[in-house]
Amino acid sequence: MKFYIGYDHAGFNIKNDVIKILENLGHEMEDLGDKSGQRVDYPDFAHKVSLAVRGCETSNGILICGTGIGMSMSANRHKGIRAALCHDAYTAGVTKQHNDANILCFGERIVGLGVVESMLRAWCENEFEGGRHSCRVGKIED
Repeated sequence: MKFYIGYDHAGFNIKNDVIKILENLGHEMEDLGDKSGQRVDYPDFAHKVSLAVRGCETSNGILICGTGIGMSMSANRHKGIRAALCHDAYTAGVTKQHNDANILCFGERIVGLGVVESMLRAWCENEFEGGRHSCRVGKIED
């Protein structure tokens, strides 16, 4: 699976760990985040990742800021993007199963590395169930 990752200054410290975890799980990574670690605007990176994910239907995105809230709000402005703000493995897995989420958002200031790893594993191990959920996802897209 291909992942696009984006982050601002408040997600800078954990991004290398996230990349390493996903690469160790056998996934391809493309880094679209801020490389400086200086103060930047999170919507710029949410938009970059959203456009990349929207352009490659089989890809997923990871967006990291301080809380994950701003990233998820910005990403969800894009048609075809279903960005989910998650805080644990359960919500990360269920949003893939029920919402066909294609971007995982979280906050570096909210979740620790162990939780992040469990969320990434849950995200990668789960797939959209379709069925009754397809109609609901369709309503989101409409």
